[in-house]
Amino acid sequence: MYQTLTFLHSQTRWLVLISLMYAIFRSCKGYYSDRKFTGTDNSVRHWTATIAHVQLIIGMIFYLKSPVIQYFWKNFNEAKESFEHLFFGLIHISLMVTAIIIITVGSALTKRKLSDKDKFKTMGIWFSIALIIIFIAVPWPFSPLANRPYFR
Repeated sequence: MYQTLTFLHSQTRWLVLISLMYAIFRSCKGYYSDRKFTGTDNSVRHWTATIAHVQLIIGMIFYLKSPVIQYFWKNFNEAKESFEHLFFGLIHISLMVTAIIIITVGSALTKRKLSDKDKFKTMGIWFSIALIIIFIAVPWPFSPLANRPYFR
């Protein structure tokens, strides 16, 4: 099960990133061209939030099953000295949950805006903030915080 969760969490991250970038692209394009906020734009907003929530569920299960996390919580005083354990035990999950909350709030606010321009602006701002947080919290192969391969 752990290997399956590792694979799913790694693969789904790309769906989250692609959907967020696409939603931000559509919001910028719509905002600057004074387009109507169409059903397609609303679907992109909705599916971006849904994909992020699916990733959160996979991540939470992965977090509970991870031997790194289990070690971190059983040996907290020792493990907190290792930045990699600290990153995965606290930093990664805290930032990712924060990003998903921001996506959720941004999606809900976007849905409730009355003007099309406000919808595009709201979606663009909230999803961009979430994307920045996610980029910081992902353990990229080049990250000085903690690194993992692009695909696992």
